[in-house]
Amino acid sequence: MNRYEMIYIIDAGLEDSARKELVEKVSALIEANGGEIEKVDETWGKRKLAYAINYKTEGWYVLVTFKAPVELPRELERNLQINENILRYLVVKLEEKRSAVKPRANRPAPVAAPAEYAPVSEDAPVAEEAAPAEEAAPAAEEAAPAEEAAPADAE
Repeated sequence: MNRYEMIYIIDAGLEDSARKELVEKVSALIEANGGEIEKVDETWGKRKLAYAINYKTEGWYVLVTFKAPVELPRELERNLQINENILRYLVVKLEEKRSAVKPRANRPAPVAAPAEYAPVSEDAPVAEEAAPAEEAAPAAEEAAPAEEAAPADAE
């Protein structure tokens, strides 16, 4: 059985008792066709519609979460389409919750790519330009001992 979520809008001009009967009728239809209702949420209540539907500007929203066989949504939509007190409806299959990322302890350590395969950008120095910098490094090292000797003479 799959999990589904359905929202439907009931005509706001309907009386409270008739609206409650309609909600119970839809719930009974789900259960009669092998479904299990998890939750019926009427807290959205009466709201203004984004656009007029059959010259009506307000509707009563009902959200239902249920488990059902694959054939039930089609039968449910057929019955909702026939009922003239239901302005709009939408049935959506909910996805199973799966972990997309493995826990950190089970993942292998990242491996760095060798330098020869590293991506080269246009701003990066070319290998030929790096050679003069390496030649300049020994000259800096030779200058360092001379500096160390200078403070020793000062004492």
